[in-house]
Amino acid sequence: MTTSFDILVVGGGLTGTAAALGLVQQGWRVGLVEGAPAAKLTAPLPDAHQAADFTPRVSALSPASERLLTELGVWPDIRSRRHCPYQRMVVWDGDGTGSIEFEAAELHTPSLGAIVENQSVVSALVAGFCDSDGVLIDGRTVVRWEDQDGRQALTLDDDRSLTADLIIAADGPQSRLRQWGGLPTREWDYGQEAIVCTVETTQPHGFTAWQRFSPTGPLAFLPLQTEEGDSHCCSIVWSQDTDEARRLMALDDNAFTTELEAAIEQRLGPVRSLSRRYSFPLRQRHAKDYVRPGMALIGDAAHTIHPLAGQGVNLGYSDVRVLLEELQRARRTGLPPADRLLLGRYQRRRKGENLAMMAAMEGFKRLFARDELPLRWVRNAGMRWLDGQSPLKNRIAAEAMGFH
Repeated sequence: MTTSFDILVVGGGLTGTAAALGLVQQGWRVGLVEGAPAAKLTAPLPDAHQAADFTPRVSALSPASERLLTELGVWPDIRSRRHCPYQRMVVWDGDGTGSIEFEAAELHTPSLGAIVENQSVVSALVAGFCDSDGVLIDGRTVVRWEDQDGRQALTLDDDRSLTADLIIAADGPQSRLRQWGGLPTREWDYGQEAIVCTVETTQPHGFTAWQRFSPTGPLAFLPLQTEEGDSHCCSIVWSQDTDEARRLMALDDNAFTTELEAAIEQRLGPVRSLSRRYSFPLRQRHAKDYVRPGMALIGDAAHTIHPLAGQGVNLGYSDVRVLLEELQRARRTGLPPADRLLLGRYQRRRKGENLAMMAAMEGFKRLFARDELPLRWVRNAGMRWLDGQSPLKNRIAAEAMGFH
């Protein structure tokens, strides 16, 4: 049996669910294919009355991403569960005296962004999609893709067949659809792994995102808040050269937190581990093209970058916003969703911005990995100079936050 759609979205993560919800709200007949069961996608978060109840994967959403989620109607739901807006960001060089601070008040905005648990965002988006008459095909994976004279056909692992005018590939960095569609990538290993876990700090985090750079990689403390307002919890993302990351992963909790306290220079006092540690290898990847006839890539299927600035999910949501704008235009003018000019505009609008952000992150990583004394002096002097140039500094922050 074959089921027909206007658009099929493959991948029920942060970007795929947002795209699916936005499209069904525009009036398209949309199917969302996701390997996880619906019960897992919409599972309620732990109560988090206790600090240890936070889920391990979090994202730093920019105000632009918050606006997208507000327009999709799910931000109030996410806020009602729990989130932690942060008003300040402090970045410094662990091997020098250079530092830079960003303040929401200087940008005349309530916050620089918000730290949210990924599970909370996905759950709200999937619930909104199902409530909007979207068709969720959960617990199934795609085993084959074919272009049947311009009509896109997917075969699922239970032998069901789905067809659509357009397939949106949101199936992550190892996207099978990208590979099947013949869309090559440029990619390379960073030679690093990111360690992720939740910790409790003796001193309150002050609704501040803390980031320290070292030659072996950056460490970020991202503020969390329990439902009862406790502000002593942080999600850490510690990117380290592979050998060093594996050494850290092998430590017991006490030894690990001792090294963590030293790495953050005791800014928040003694640290207690609250969760299991996870690690994953870091690799930059960028599709040479985001589109082909009948297919468009979004999010990690199109690009992955180093997490040092936390911009991966925000770039993905920018992809979603632009693709929704182009498909809304098609809806108004009666064009099919796979119109080649439409898909070409989407690629042109997104590719440059993504490449610029990827180049900037690569530059930062290489700059702070260098240990030569003259370069360290220039690096630290530059940070101190920029911190004193409020108009320029705030313009850079506004661009990163999506205030264009």
